Amino acid sequence: MNKPLLSVITVVFNNVNDIERTMLSVLNQTYPNIEYLVIDGKSTDGTLEIIEKYRSRLAVFISEKDAGIYDAMNKGLAKATGDYVVFMNSGDEFYEKDTVKEVFASGPGADIYYGETEMINEELQSLGQRRHKAPENFTWRDFKYGMSVSHQAIFIRRKLTGLYDLNYQLSSDIDWILTAAKKARKIVNVHQYVAKYLVGGMSKKKHRQSLQERFAIMRKHYGLLSTVFNHFVIAFNLGWYWFRNRRTND
Repeated sequence: MNKPLLSVITVVFNNVNDIERTMLSVLNQTYPNIEYLVIDGKSTDGTLEIIEKYRSRLAVFISEKDAGIYDAMNKGLAKATGDYVVFMNSGDEFYEKDTVKEVFASGPGADIYYGETEMINEELQSLGQRRHKAPENFTWRDFKYGMSVSHQAIFIRRKLTGLYDLNYQLSSDIDWILTAAKKARKIVNVHQYVAKYLVGGMSKKKHRQSLQERFAIMRKHYGLLSTVFNHFVIAFNLGWYWFRNRRTND
């Protein structure tokens, strides 16, 4: 059976502590048809020395200054040639060494494959499943109450993807996934964990800006009135989630 080519793109900048773990999770995949691209933002902390150890196994390696994470991700997209693309940025990793093989074994010919994401902390300890569980049958409408599928756990047919909108500095991945999902005809839930996500990042440090961008993106795709109403639902769900987990931990 023809095995589609998967372009895996890793974006990194000064992350010497995590880059090797991420790279090995890609390079050790049992699936044979992977094109691996690493886009570095001109790191100075030892990251480049680690990447150099595996450079012969990379299809593309770029190390130059960029205008932010989504500019770097766009550089990867511009160089990718695979049938599908997935981003596994520094600090994140595939769930298991057989993950990619199992994703494509779940059904041929999908425009999008998606699954669950496990959160991990800086000590690599599991924090469990994301608060937003992946929907049983994902469509572009499923982001109206929050990002229910993470970009680490979604394989998208490359011809459906465009570039990331650089007007959004923290949440452009939401807009990118929604835009592609609107074009998709067949979306497959692989019913398994696909990725591990290292919590933190700029969206946590600049939470207010991230929320403003998310509102703008939701308004773009769902309309103003629906977005305002949906945010009341989001606030209620978040409060209930906090209350329920607080009682569990007390």
